[in-house]
Amino acid sequence: VQLQACGGGLVQPGGSLRLSCAASGSIVSINNMGWYRQAPEKQRELVVVINYSGRASYADSVKGRFTISRDNAKNTVFLQMNSLKPEDAAIYYCTAEVFEVGKPEFGNYWGQGTLVTVSS
Repeated sequence: VQLQACGGGLVQPGGSLRLSCAASGSIVSINNMGWYRQAPEKQRELVVVINYSGRASYADSVKGRFTISRDNAKNTVFLQMNSLKPEDAAIYYCTAEVFEVGKPEFGNYWGQGTLVTVSS
């Protein structure tokens, strides 16, 4: 299973970006999908997670500005980021709990990370 994230870039404060992350491989189903981020010299932190049914849980720091969604048919998760702040700058990692063909339980997988820079 591979997770391929894209959509990062440079944006001015107050701007928007849309990240996407597609899972591929021998996938039976995907339970939770989500996004973490890690800023320089800081620990990786959870941004938001979404379950198969679409219920999402956001970090307080992004509530009202970020929106997660997913396309279960395409094994893809999206993160719409609005009103970006300098403190949102980080490498964003997608993650997914994947039930693979031939394996007895879900496995946790991570994407390679996509860099978000917020600066004027």
